[in-house]
Amino acid sequence: MLPQKQAEEAIVSNFSETDHEGNKEESSTRDVEENQSLFSVKNILWHGGSVWDAWFSCASNQVAQVLLTLPYSFSQLGMLSGILLQIFYGILGSWTAYLISVLYMEYRSRKEKENVSFKNHVIQWFEVLDGLLGPYWKAVGLAFNCTFLLFGSVIQLIACASNIYYINHHLDKRTWTYIFGACCATTVFIPSFHNYRIWSFLGLGMTTYTAWYLAIAAIAHGQVEGVQHSAPRKLVLYFTGATNILYTFGGHAVTVEIMHAMWKPQKFKYIYLFATLYVFTLTIPSATAVYWAFGDKLLNHSNAFSLLPKNGWRDAAVILMLIHQFITFGFACTPLYFVWEKVIGMHDTKSICLRALARLPVVIPIWFLAIIFPFFGPINSAVGALLVSFTVYIIPSLAHMLTYRKASARQNAAEKPPFFLPSWTAMYVINTFIVVWVFVVGFGFGGWASMTYFVQQVDTFGLFAKCYQCHPPSPAAAANTTAPHH
Repeated sequence: MLPQKQAEEAIVSNFSETDHEGNKEESSTRDVEENQSLFSVKNILWHGGSVWDAWFSCASNQVAQVLLTLPYSFSQLGMLSGILLQIFYGILGSWTAYLISVLYMEYRSRKEKENVSFKNHVIQWFEVLDGLLGPYWKAVGLAFNCTFLLFGSVIQLIACASNIYYINHHLDKRTWTYIFGACCATTVFIPSFHNYRIWSFLGLGMTTYTAWYLAIAAIAHGQVEGVQHSAPRKLVLYFTGATNILYTFGGHAVTVEIMHAMWKPQKFKYIYLFATLYVFTLTIPSATAVYWAFGDKLLNHSNAFSLLPKNGWRDAAVILMLIHQFITFGFACTPLYFVWEKVIGMHDTKSICLRALARLPVVIPIWFLAIIFPFFGPINSAVGALLVSFTVYIIPSLAHMLTYRKASARQNAAEKPPFFLPSWTAMYVINTFIVVWVFVVGFGFGGWASMTYFVQQVDTFGLFAKCYQCHPPSPAAAANTTAPHH
């Protein structure tokens, strides 16, 4: 079965029926011969391209640090709104991921009819927009995606330093950022999303443990004395919390790259939906339980770890989240690596070490920005409102409507409307609703709330802060924190 799987992997760039059979056979045979001597365990751990690999990648990439901030969002929104908005934005996110997959297949089908080969070339979202809608859309897609991924990577580094501080506060957060920046820089050696198989699997296991630790620990802790659940109280807080949830289900900036890493990309259609359904089993119970236990106290504790008693279970969750944030950093940076490689003409280079060296200029500014702006809470909300709203929801919906605006395009579409919505008109109605809703509520109200919150917090910021919001507990306080609360 191994040669057959490798042959499938080699054929991935020529899966279209319109490809020349001779080219496919030549390509697959060459790759099989090159890889037949490889040890099978390496293929199991390293060469991922199945439907399950894509599912693990999508589910693992969807929740990382945001898992720890969702209880804080519930304290701003209230429990009912928190649950309903998670379901709502999860479904919206799954729909727009489906639209991206359709547009990818359309672009690839058209290019392969022109005998364009994607051997040693990873298709990215901005190239899909360029091929289907022209250079202006390419520029828009590139700007939003790269900015989103850049700040997403910065947030992961800052969050690593913030989390490790709960275990060891003998080093300040800036020093921890130096350390984790060096660790995360090793992601330059991971060539593509083909090679995230074992990392995606481990990452999802780590978030699963952390989510259920939060839920069980909060229930075991019980409600704090005089607990109050007064949310929602202010519009600014409500829309700030809503924006964080919008951000939660916004892992689409890497969707095209994950699809391209599949042996059969046409099977991606509903993978994001199934990944989201699993993520619901992590985010909803954990956020609900922590908010039930601590209520309004969460308004001053954006990281759920800060309220739970320090013990071995919590420290294990912190360490697992740190490892997962390393994986998420790699997910966010890999598309940036590809863009940079294409700019400098190194994208088709086969040497892993040479490509790693070429990628380092991408990591260094991210590392530097994390040291300059060590406050990821306000950045989270701003990124959600100003970038995710367009990157994840508005641009894919508009692009789909414009790509299929002509009857000929709809008639010759590589992917027809889904079986549960077999009408182009219905698809246009849904896409229009998403564009209007996200522009008004996500970008409009969310942008207003996040920028208002940002301005309110400005006095607490400090560029190059040595230890932002650091309050090391005294020995007495630490002893009290360890004691169980009833």
